[in-house]
Amino acid sequence: MFEGIAQPMHLILILVIVLVLFGPGKLPELGAGLGKSIREFKKAMKEGQETAAAEKTAAEKIEEKKP
Repeated sequence: MFEGIAQPMHLILILVIVLVLFGPGKLPELGAGLGKSIREFKKAMKEGQETAAAEKTAAEKIEEKKP
């Protein structure tokens, strides 16, 4: 049924290991840091796509002006 690394037992085992390594007091800080990192990554990806689209549009305008 479930194949690969995302099996429920694997995820539970990973959670237990993280809890043992960092302790329950540190987990909220780790979660907040992970969430902030993901938001920053998504923001950078979106800005990169917008920049690429703008460059493509500029290149198309230059091609239209050529005789």
